[in-house]
Amino acid sequence: MPPLRLESILVGGDRAVLRVAGEVDVSTAGHLRERVIQLVDDGTVHLLADLRPVTFLDSTGLGALVGSLKRLRVRDGSLTLVIGADRILRLLRVTGLDRVFVLRPSVQEAVTADQHWQAAVTGAGDTVEDWCRRHELT
Repeated sequence: MPPLRLESILVGGDRAVLRVAGEVDVSTAGHLRERVIQLVDDGTVHLLADLRPVTFLDSTGLGALVGSLKRLRVRDGSLTLVIGADRILRLLRVTGLDRVFVLRPSVQEAVTADQHWQAAVTGAGDTVEDWCRRHELT
């Protein structure tokens, strides 16, 4: 397995889910940063970052996430982190970043909690649950 895998799922014109898997550290955080820059340059303003498959996150990775949030906020956008109840959640709590980011335990809950995300996902006739299942985000 490569140290970092990034997969983007575009939703509507200004939203994307970024599935992040593997290790986000000093050697891979630049790839995460570049992918977010690419998404923003292509019109993404609201991003859900699914970090549940992340196995390791260091301070450089945290910096890439904070920089991504700042980049999106400049465009009146948002960044929601989808994380499980594990060491990454503890790391965000210890650093106080749990008060900076919107955190959700699943993509389905993140989409359901925001009416604009909900409308973007269900616009093609899917339910949120069906859309998440079809994109393997459950």
